[in-house]
Amino acid sequence: RLFPGVTVVPPGALRPGSGSHYRVFSPYWRAWSATARRPVLGAPHRLCLPPGVDPGVDPGVDPGVLPEASPEPYGVVRGGESEARRRLERWVGDGLASYGETRDRMAGRTSMLSAYLHFGCLSPSEVVDRACGRPGGEEYVRQLCWRDFHYQVVDAFPDMGRRDYRPRNVEWRRDEEAEAAWREGATGVPIVDAGMRQLRAEGWMHNRVRLVTGSYLTKRLGIDWRAGLEHFAEWLLDGDMPNNCGNWQWVAGTGNDTRPYRTLNPLRQAKRFDPEGEYVRRYVPELAALPGDLVHEPWKVRGGVPGYPSAPLGGELRA
Repeated sequence: RLFPGVTVVPPGALRPGSGSHYRVFSPYWRAWSATARRPVLGAPHRLCLPPGVDPGVDPGVDPGVLPEASPEPYGVVRGGESEARRRLERWVGDGLASYGETRDRMAGRTSMLSAYLHFGCLSPSEVVDRACGRPGGEEYVRQLCWRDFHYQVVDAFPDMGRRDYRPRNVEWRRDEEAEAAWREGATGVPIVDAGMRQLRAEGWMHNRVRLVTGSYLTKRLGIDWRAGLEHFAEWLLDGDMPNNCGNWQWVAGTGNDTRPYRTLNPLRQAKRFDPEGEYVRRYVPELAALPGDLVHEPWKVRGGVPGYPSAPLGGELRA
């Protein structure tokens, strides 16, 4: 017997009047919000295996077998359902109410539940059930709907990780040096570098910063979104394929964005969503001592900043 559980609404359950799936988020959100959700079930009293199946022995966790390049949380963040439920309780109790006001603040707190959803430690239906009707709940649930949206797109277009969903005939350029600087957080654009360093240190990145770093790679440097997709897939703890592909194609202008030529100016984004430079200072220690807005524009510092690029990759930025 099969039971839906990966998403709140199974892919393919909602269809527009014409076509196999929703291509734009807003009408999907309206249909999704009006759909009766399946009840959240309690844990089974016991699990029965078919006759003759040996359950084996729990091998436990051996840190010695972890890949050498694993980001830090593999050894620091606890996995499993119990930890996921504790985090959900804390989030609903003292984080959710302010989500609508703070969700874009790069240095702010988020639920940090995405990896638990990705690995199946937490049911998305239960998260929605707990959040609905509470202050901040609608804004948060909308993000979980985006997750379902990407799943139904990939269900209809399985090549999402290889081909443009909406071909724009973009001629991507090859620049291994620029791509390497982007991966390593050495572009000379502090908000981009902070995000890329957070990714390598924690296996996670704030959602707003994911969009900024992705836009910088594809729109500013003109590098193929698939290069970014591959790097994120290697490092993200929560990197499930539909959302990773959907977000990368969205930011590159080849996916489900209704404004394909949209570009996120990293300097403007930084000044708006990291006004005190707290996020940048946290992940780019070379700039920690810079005052005010200079933390976002270190190229204006006379003589430069030791250990940090003297100019942004791709030319100077203006807000």
